[in-house]
Amino acid sequence: MSLITVEVEALLYLFAAVMFIMALKGLSSPKSARRGNLLGALGALVGIVTVFLAEELHNVGWILLVIGVGSIISVPASRMVKMTQMPQLVALFNGVGGGAAAIVALLELRAANTPGFLIAVAFTIFIGSVSFAGSVITFAKLQEMMTTRPVIFAGQRYVMVILAALTLAGAVLVVLDGDLLIATLLLVVGLAMGLLLVLPVGGADVPIVISLLNAMTGLAVAASGLVLNNTLLLVAGTLVGASGTILTRAMAKAMGRSVNNIIFGAFKGGSTAGSTEISDRPVKSGTAEDVAILLGYAQKVVVVPGYGLAVAQAQHTMYELAKALEEKGIEVVFGIHPVAGRMPGHMNVLLAEANVPYEVLQEMDEVNPQFKTADVCLVVGANDVVNPAAKTTPGSPIYGMPILDAGDAKQVVFLKRSMRPGFAGIENELLYEPNTTLLFGDAKETLSKVLSAVKAI
Repeated sequence: MSLITVEVEALLYLFAAVMFIMALKGLSSPKSARRGNLLGALGALVGIVTVFLAEELHNVGWILLVIGVGSIISVPASRMVKMTQMPQLVALFNGVGGGAAAIVALLELRAANTPGFLIAVAFTIFIGSVSFAGSVITFAKLQEMMTTRPVIFAGQRYVMVILAALTLAGAVLVVLDGDLLIATLLLVVGLAMGLLLVLPVGGADVPIVISLLNAMTGLAVAASGLVLNNTLLLVAGTLVGASGTILTRAMAKAMGRSVNNIIFGAFKGGSTAGSTEISDRPVKSGTAEDVAILLGYAQKVVVVPGYGLAVAQAQHTMYELAKALEEKGIEVVFGIHPVAGRMPGHMNVLLAEANVPYEVLQEMDEVNPQFKTADVCLVVGANDVVNPAAKTTPGSPIYGMPILDAGDAKQVVFLKRSMRPGFAGIENELLYEPNTTLLFGDAKETLSKVLSAVKAI
């Protein structure tokens, strides 16, 4: 029995939908991202409450139990996860969303009564399972539970073709017969397809894949809205799918290649495997005092932050160093690559956490012309986003990816733990240039030493 009228239900769903739209608007800028998240959460809460008020639910006890168990698991997990591990959390939770949509569609198959309903069911099962399996592999790559390099095997492309044919046949049979066994097999094929889609993706392209899988989950949720006859799910899923698709295209453009090449590029051969070996080639290393002198007597410094900065939790120390340099009359800007970190916007969030002013965070197209006038480029925990191989080595996994032109600066300083290659698994020739100085050690510790030395100048 419904506790609210149809009109009130519609108004509540409309309110929730507006909150989702405003959330996307808020997420378009770091300044308003926190507010955007809160608005999105409010919309989701209103939507859930509306379902309980408007629908005649069965097994309410089981539903509340599942909600409780999910909350008990997710809330502590979210609080415990470090900012550096946020991409893994996003990938995992995104996969759970896709998997949930697939399972719901499978369970609703018995209620199918129209061809349109069956089409929505088949679509949700397949896309949701692809998103789940792909997100699990993405999580494993990000967490370094498996190699971050492309994983391919002989005949892989033919297996993909066979799976595609099975997908088409399975979807047709589900629409024609609505058979539960066939639908279950379609789900299994979708899981296999998700695995094989993400395995060939190299580490440098993982941020794009996160966005792509997010879009796929959104589409699965939208289709589940048709399956469940729920307008809010349809609206929310469509918004996520559309925004994820736009973001994926934008990120792929920033990488300098198509989504198709990102997903299937490893099949073309070449030196896509990269290497995790630590090089023993000679480099010019320095001390914190050496780096402090370079920075303290510069007129302009460009800072290129990367994932290593986040791992060391050095963003606060980095900003203190930037302020110390500015007090000496030195211009400091931060060059942000679109795929710096492990997911879109990851580096912006990390620096915002340290209260770095948005005005000094400059995107790639804006900061690249400034490297030629910079006295020092300070690269902190970044590698692939400044690697010249993206321009000079056709067989490289990152070839074609636009990079920050750090090598154009008069002096380049790298803060690194070791000579281990970056996430893409390839060596950076910029490390061996005569104008490059390396400062080895934990980023937070070395930056603290550099900061003390700068203040002493």
